[in-house]
Amino acid sequence: MTERRSILSGSTFEEQIGYARAVVDGDWVHVSGTTGFDYATMTISDDVVAQAEQCLRNIEGALAEAECGFADVVRVRYLLPDRADFEPCWPVLRRAFGEVRPAATMLVCGLADPRMKIEIEVYARRATA
Repeated sequence: MTERRSILSGSTFEEQIGYARAVVDGDWVHVSGTTGFDYATMTISDDVVAQAEQCLRNIEGALAEAECGFADVVRVRYLLPDRADFEPCWPVLRRAFGEVRPAATMLVCGLADPRMKIEIEVYARRATA
């Protein structure tokens, strides 16, 4: 039977909406769209680059709990309400994914809270023993 477990970050959104930060399903790790909120304090910066950095810290924590890391990411989606905010984030994103080169998509769309300037979703595949 395939292992399936949920990973929670403590975000109030997970409880209010009814989802997990990530789901581990066998070797696959599906990380939900993750915003720039610091989930410990439920605060968010006004700066899109700072939000991108926090998104990656949040994702890194979920991946670590799933026993993998950025090197295991095979797919990433970037969601932003303002396309002009994407390019300033590139150096931050390159630090996380530049060596890995996952498949990627950037979408311009509305996000759940007007303070959110970027949301990042990843899929990773854990190395098998």
